[in-house]
Amino acid sequence: MRGWLSPDSCSVTKKGYQANMSLWRLSFTVGTALLCGASAFAQAPTCNETLWKHVYNQSRLVVQQSCVTVTGTVVDATTNEKTHEKDGVRRETDGDSYGWLKLDQGQEKFINDANKQSQGGNLVFEIICQNPTKQGDAKTTCTGLKNAVKVPSVGSHVAITGTWVLDGENGNGWFEIHPVTSITVVKQ
Repeated sequence: MRGWLSPDSCSVTKKGYQANMSLWRLSFTVGTALLCGASAFAQAPTCNETLWKHVYNQSRLVVQQSCVTVTGTVVDATTNEKTHEKDGVRRETDGDSYGWLKLDQGQEKFINDANKQSQGGNLVFEIICQNPTKQGDAKTTCTGLKNAVKVPSVGSHVAITGTWVLDGENGNGWFEIHPVTSITVVKQ
């Protein structure tokens, strides 16, 4: 049966068939991307599972999804703090960097009421073992880890990949990406 962009519409010669088949595949791929969006061909995110052995007090974090990628804009998490940091992240005593991500539209499931009430409506992200550990019982947590994840400047549009968790410590109850595997600056 011959039809629009069917392989049967290819020419008889082997060389012509290959050329037309390649054109058919290209047309199919472009058509699918236009109809379904480029995300139809996106790969699943990859997380560094070995980071978990460097997470301080793991029991406080309830895993919602082991590996996700979220997008949004880095906002200043130190706005209401006594010490304002130029890069907008808090330096936690356990060695982690604590930042905020204003999520892009359509990702509302990654925040809850506690994020809205206590975190300015932002998703928390924590880059583990990025700073000196000052907390006595956390000092050994970061041993052997050189975390290369960099915090982009406030206002950067980024994709953050890591584990989506609920922070249940002391009744916090907000969602976080913790630990962060990667942060990539992306165009909006």
